[in-house]
Parts: sequence; C-alpha cells; structure tokens
Amino acid sequence: MAESKVRKAAAPAVKARKPESQLAMVRRARKINRALAELYPYAHPELDFDNPFQLLVATVLSAQTTDLRVNQTTPGLFAKYPTPEDMAAAVPEELEEIIRPTGFFRNKAKSLLGLSAAIRDRYDGEVPGRLEDLVTLPGVGRKTANVVLGNAFGVPGITVDTHFGRLARRFGWTAEEDPEKVEAAVAEIFPKSEWTMLSHRVVFHGRRICHSRKPACGACPIASLCPSYGEGETDPEKARTLLKYEMGGQPGQRLRPPADYPGEAAARATAAEHEGAVPDMADVEVAE
Repeated sequence: MAESKVRKAAAPAVKARKPESQLAMVRRARKINRALAELYPYAHPELDFDNPFQLLVATVLSAQTTDLRVNQTTPGLFAKYPTPEDMAAAVPEELEEIIRPTGFFRNKAKSLLGLSAAIRDRYDGEVPGRLEDLVTLPGVGRKTANVVLGNAFGVPGITVDTHFGRLARRFGWTAEEDPEKVEAAVAEIFPKSEWTMLSHRVVFHGRRICHSRKPACGACPIASLCPSYGEGETDPEKARTLLKYEMGGQPGQRLRPPADYPGEAAARATAAEHEGAVPDMADVEVAE
C-alpha cells in the first residue's frame, strides 16, 4: 500500500515560491500532516517496549545509535534487569557490557543506574507520568520525556529528534535550530491532540524518504506541499532507489512491530553483528 502511494507521487516543477503568510503556512502544514497520516497510517514508536520503564530505558539508549541496535540489545537487558529496582542494583561493569553495542555505554550505564535509583527511591518504583518529574531523572531531557509521555501514558507531546527538527525546517514550519524552540513553534501550528502522532509521522517520513544527506524528492508524495523540493534527487526512478525500510522493501527497525506494520520485522543480531556493527549515520540521533 505504502509503495503504491510512493509510485503515484508526481514531481512538481522547481519554481520560486511567493512569500507565505502565517495562515497559509498553517494550512499547508496541516495538509502535510493529513497527507502523512494517509501515507503512514501505521506510524508508531520504533522502539520495542512493554511498559513505561522499558520505553524510558530504550529511549535513553537510542541516543547516537539506531533504534534497531537498541531493539537488538534490550531483550537481554530486560531479561536480566526487568524492574527499576533490579537495574538500580546492577553491577556497573555488567550493565555496561550488555549495552555496549549501543555505543557510549559508560555514560548510558551511568544514566540508567541513576534514573533507576531515582524511580525506586522517589517514585515507589513507578515511572512518573509528568513531564516535570521525568526531566529530573538522570539522562532524561524533554525529547525522551515526550516519547515516554506520548507512547506510554497517552499524554500528547511533540518529540523533536534530529529527523523532526530537520523536516520542520524543510517544511517551513520554523527556522529554529534549538529543539525546545522547534517544539514550541510546532505546538502553535497543530492541535494538541495531534502532537504524538504528528511526531511519529514526521519521523517516519524523515527516515524513509526525506533523508538528511539525500532526500528522495522525486518519490515523495508530499513534494507539492514542500518548499524545499529539489534539495534531493528529483528523478523519480533514481529517487525510488533511496527509499528505506518498508518503502524500499526492507525490514523495519522493530523486532516486534505492530500487527498493522506493512513491512517485515527486523532480525535479531548475531553475536558478531552485535559486536562489530556500524550504525547507518542517517538514522543516528544526537544525545540530548
């Protein structure tokens, strides 16, 4: 389904755009959101998790690595440390060894030990469901807090990762670079009820079509709504070779994707892959 929508995309001619009023930008932004909702009706968090604690830990681990690498690491991690109490009591060196494949494992282990202890001691072992509480945990910033709130607690939030920030600027929603300023600007454009799913749709589009280095403009179904059309490959056939994950006929990032995901589940890493894999830098997130 997704592939057919991509193939039907018409490439608009590159031409200068007239200055756009704020009202016109808001209307265009909401059209983009509706179009992305049709393109990615299955958009979802791309980290495997079963509860708020697992999502929190996985999101902390996802900094500067891919969600796939995290998903290949967390089954063993949660088998050994299923609760905040268990993880808070972990031997640091043993925890570091398990999460080593995600990179920056010493700093990440320090954050996991700290946040687990804080959840144990300050919140009776339960991940708090408020932004102001989550951001006090070691290693947890607004991006991570909004991921947890939106996907584990149903509290609307805008998750400004590198993909979201890049596309918000390409779409002309904001010129801001600072994630908090991007979040504030986008929050003014869309109703609160849309924030969480908007985040998933934009990130999905950034990972699959609107890449950082070479966006697949010629295969983009929302090209006619994008003021940055032409920054990437505009030839439709060449652009289709740039598509990733289910759009390119490849597995997604989750080992356990939702039932409605149209692509294949990712494979578990072998021991050799786990030790020596180099992540695709186009999908790597920067630390908060």
